[in-house]
Amino acid sequence: MNGRSRSTGLLLVIFGASFWGIGGTVAQKLFQEFGISVDWLVTARLLTAGILLLAVQFLMKDRSQVFGVWKNKTAAIMLLIFGLAGMLAVQYTYMASIHHGNAAVATLLQYLAPAMIIIYLVLRKQSVFSRQDFVTVSLALAGCFFLLTNGSVSQLSVPAPAVVWGVLSGVALAFYTLYAIPLLKEYDSLVVVGWAMVIGGSALSLIHPPWQMDFGSLTAEAGLYLFFVIIFGTMLAFWFYIESLQTLSPTETSLLSSLEPLAAVFTTVIWLNEPFGMFQWAGTACIFGMILLLALNKQKPAKNSHCSENEEPLRVS
Repeated sequence: MNGRSRSTGLLLVIFGASFWGIGGTVAQKLFQEFGISVDWLVTARLLTAGILLLAVQFLMKDRSQVFGVWKNKTAAIMLLIFGLAGMLAVQYTYMASIHHGNAAVATLLQYLAPAMIIIYLVLRKQSVFSRQDFVTVSLALAGCFFLLTNGSVSQLSVPAPAVVWGVLSGVALAFYTLYAIPLLKEYDSLVVVGWAMVIGGSALSLIHPPWQMDFGSLTAEAGLYLFFVIIFGTMLAFWFYIESLQTLSPTETSLLSSLEPLAAVFTTVIWLNEPFGMFQWAGTACIFGMILLLALNKQKPAKNSHCSENEEPLRVS
């Protein structure tokens, strides 16, 4: 691996993870100031980004996989399930959590997924609960407590719907991470992610067609934000992250992908002026500690998932 390729890989994962985090904050801006609905944004985001990722695969990689995945009945069924119960579920719950709360809390709650995976694998007796697992889960729980209560057990510092959707987002991401493993062993990430997005977006469009939107009422500013969320915060973020795996180790990409929640927190606090108390910062630190602990130990179950939002090449934030 030459130095130039490595430098390119580092830049790709840094930009990809940052785009993911900033994209969540920009989505919050669209919800709160421009009245964009969660249903419409998720539909438009999934369909557009999914089609573009498949186009990249077709033009620049093994094009036979784009439609070849549908020739395998088992893979096709798994892809449909993954698109609906994985991709659509994690996208919708994440955006709904942002809509009811803010991007920082939604992203950090979604990052509880690795701890959920550890608990799931232990309960299924597919893994032994180790000392590090105990530390990881403890950090996740402590971080969640401080983040949501700001140190006061008498009340939530975050709206209850945002908490519910955020936790559901973590559950959806845990499923998404584990279920994708067999597909990723057979097909390129762009194929799996691209089709899952198209499937999820198509399903949601039956409920909320993307063309049912008053585009004439959109300001230039709103249009610019939409472009960023769909192109930079979704399509390019995935593509850059997946490409970085060609020149960097999984541990390196896992560590650098922690820039996603960092970008979400700082842009939410600084750009949108969302209040963050001392205990919420402590909770953020606990969750970051969990992320780094998992990223530094490649032997843990959470690492076998191609995932990290996010050691995850499949991240969908």
